[in-house]
Amino acid sequence: MRLDGNVTSQTKQREQWGTQVGFMLAAIGSAVGLGNIWKFPYITGENGGSAFIIVYLFAIALIGLPIMLSEFLIGRKTQMNAVSSFKELAPNKPWYLTGLMGVAAAFIILSFYGVVAGWALNYTFESLTGKILSVAPEELGAHFGSFISETYSPILWQLLFMLLVILIVVGGINKGIEKWNKFLMPTLALLIVIIAIRSVTLSGASAGLEFLLKPDFSALKPTSFLIALGHAFFSLSLGMGTMITYGSYVPKDQNLPKAALWISGADTLIALLAGLAIFPAVFAFNMEPNAGPGLVFITLPAIFQQLPAGQFFAILFFLLLTIAALTSAVSLLEVPVAYFSDKFNWSRKQTTWLIGTIIFVMGIPSSLSSGVMKDFKIFGKNFFDAADFLASNILLPLGGLLIALFVGWVMKSKDAVEAADYEEKDTLGRLWYYVVKFVAPVLIFLVLLNLTGILTKIFPFLSE
Repeated sequence: MRLDGNVTSQTKQREQWGTQVGFMLAAIGSAVGLGNIWKFPYITGENGGSAFIIVYLFAIALIGLPIMLSEFLIGRKTQMNAVSSFKELAPNKPWYLTGLMGVAAAFIILSFYGVVAGWALNYTFESLTGKILSVAPEELGAHFGSFISETYSPILWQLLFMLLVILIVVGGINKGIEKWNKFLMPTLALLIVIIAIRSVTLSGASAGLEFLLKPDFSALKPTSFLIALGHAFFSLSLGMGTMITYGSYVPKDQNLPKAALWISGADTLIALLAGLAIFPAVFAFNMEPNAGPGLVFITLPAIFQQLPAGQFFAILFFLLLTIAALTSAVSLLEVPVAYFSDKFNWSRKQTTWLIGTIIFVMGIPSSLSSGVMKDFKIFGKNFFDAADFLASNILLPLGGLLIALFVGWVMKSKDAVEAADYEEKDTLGRLWYYVVKFVAPVLIFLVLLNLTGILTKIFPFLSE
């Protein structure tokens, strides 16, 4: 690849991960987030338990892993941000819009992601003070609704969370993101293992284990596979430029397929552990496994109230939730920070504080959408849901689709396979390239149609 003088200079000055372990933990931290601890359990509950888990594992292997590797190779090949990478690989062509769309997705997602993370941070504090355990079980729903409908308190927790994110990203790749993930990810893993062990040893937990481990394929919905594929994008941080950006800091001597396999495997393992931490306890206390988003903020506090040493486990769980949100939020902020600091030659400190502040302000309407702005609608959705729909249901799968098309149809097959650290005649490399070129675009397009509701309008029977 020929680089002009300016780009060569930029590449030499670009930070790189200090160690392979540091890169892996940072990328795992990006993938492991609220999607694993909050979203995956209730989606699993709504789609039949372990049968859906099998479908999800297949979705990760078929689409998640290949697209993650595609993003890594784009970033590492160019050693540039998500926008400049496409400009370098396809000059004078509009493919750079894919990168810009990723930057926009990171802005939008972090704006409402920070709101939910603020809720988790607040519940961590309420667990420490014992407040959440003092609320009558039948009033937990009203307690949660009252909190998120307040004007100032949720915004203050959102602000505190965003300050934590900014302070980590300001430190840079080695002294900020890598350093903190080396501490946060092992801590997260330890917390979830402790909670999972306690959950599976409860009296009556066997029903929850059966729900997780004994497949009932009759419980699957017609769209369950597409739901699994869509969640894979959100969970693995795909389609938003995160893995391209992280890949741009990867040295040439690190093996990308092995890294992608470990990262996607660790992300999936954390999601399964979250299921082990939640469902045995849910069944042990005769709660509903398909309680939706309220599973975390309403159902689980009711369980902690009945659990021996409940306050201790409540603190551990909501701390776990906050850490998971933090590691993902750091990677989301890094995407626009990398782009704007490269484009305008701003310092990392200046860029991080500016972009972080803008994203915080952007998130305020999402926070207020459960309260004073609840009547403000965008195509029938409140501001929070509209932002979530735009980013998660449109920008992420569309970004993934364009990345698959770019690697499969714009890059030369030899260049793509070599950039992915495969030999030209390597069977695995050829299989990966075939999936990215032919299989992934079709499936991701179906995911996009399903997430936007178009598919069920064309085929109404799928909504049954």
